Amino acid sequence: MKFRPLHDRVLVERVKEDTKTAGGIIIPDTATEKPSEGKVVAVGPGTRNDDGKFTALDVKKGDRVLFGKWGGTEVKVDGKELLIMKESDIMGIID
Repeated sequence: MKFRPLHDRVLVERVKEDTKTAGGIIIPDTATEKPSEGKVVAVGPGTRNDDGKFTALDVKKGDRVLFGKWGGTEVKVDGKELLIMKESDIMGIID
């Protein structure tokens, strides 16, 4: 199934964090928080300005982004758990 976000929406896949500490202790899934870092899977065309023209988004497919802890709505696409959020929910792009 293909999924294309509308307007200023962005589809993000969470990036898995290490479940091991520097000392080698394994942290169980129940004790870890969901990561607030992800990879952009798809972006919408942008928002329309007063003239009716699209204003493109700052993020693009493949960008690694940082978003708020409770940002986005969880959706399942092709069996993957993804987040759909507005571009304004994204705090920044990680280089």
